[in-house]
Amino acid sequence: MEQLFKERKEKLHLFKSLRKKRENERKEVPEGLYTKCPKCKELILTSKLKKNMSVCPHCGNHLKITAYERLEMIYDQGKYKELYKSTQRVNPLEFPGYDEKLEFLQQKTGLNEAVVVASGKINGTKVITCVMDSRFLMGSMSSIVGDKITKAIEHATKRKYPLIIFTASGGARMQEGIYSLMQMTKTSSALARHHQAGLLYISYITHPTTGGVTASFASLGDIIIGEPQALIGFAGRRVIESTLKQKLPENFQTTEFMEEQGFVDLIVKRQEMRSTLIRILKMHGKGA
Repeated sequence: MEQLFKERKEKLHLFKSLRKKRENERKEVPEGLYTKCPKCKELILTSKLKKNMSVCPHCGNHLKITAYERLEMIYDQGKYKELYKSTQRVNPLEFPGYDEKLEFLQQKTGLNEAVVVASGKINGTKVITCVMDSRFLMGSMSSIVGDKITKAIEHATKRKYPLIIFTASGGARMQEGIYSLMQMTKTSSALARHHQAGLLYISYITHPTTGGVTASFASLGDIIIGEPQALIGFAGRRVIESTLKQKLPENFQTTEFMEEQGFVDLIVKRQEMRSTLIRILKMHGKGA
């Protein structure tokens, strides 16, 4: 019996030593050195991931990036001018706690709203770009988001510039109710005038793009591009299945499924994003 207790005590001591060693090893690894892919769960050196444009080298999963990171990727030398940055916060329905939430997100993300509008050159061609950023209330469409996008479209139309909108949104913003839904008509009307002027509009869909954004400007591009495996849809999968009373395909509402149905024109990996945009601009007589 004494020998048994002795063995258990030794095992316990060994276990504690190993645990302490692991804790010390964890402390030696700097925070943020590695990033875990949300799809394949592999650990990737953050520096390596950034060099690969935040695309997992193991499974090809396209991780989310900020609006500013994407703008640097597409514009010549990563240079651009941000437009409409000084817009004021609004709370049309006086929704409780909404002002505080907006202020908090503005400080946390450095954004003034869920979309960034920029002007710059892609292969020497002046292009107006809107990039939605899911860090700000899941890229939901507020009256300010709709206003910024509408102004960007009108700016491009007036100066006869091509327009690119990168979408990433959870849909309408519940805190603004009908004011949010009104942006569907507002942006679509501006795009109709852009189209009537014979100007190019590229809709570039990223993960996720849902709700009123899908039902408005995301689906109105002369060319619609999608990133691999992005979620694209209006209503949620469970809502559709319960309404139709049938099981939907596994790849339902993915970019690949939408391409099969003819909704998306082409799927483009992030590493080929800029070169694809240059090729499309050349096809439309823009750039060298």
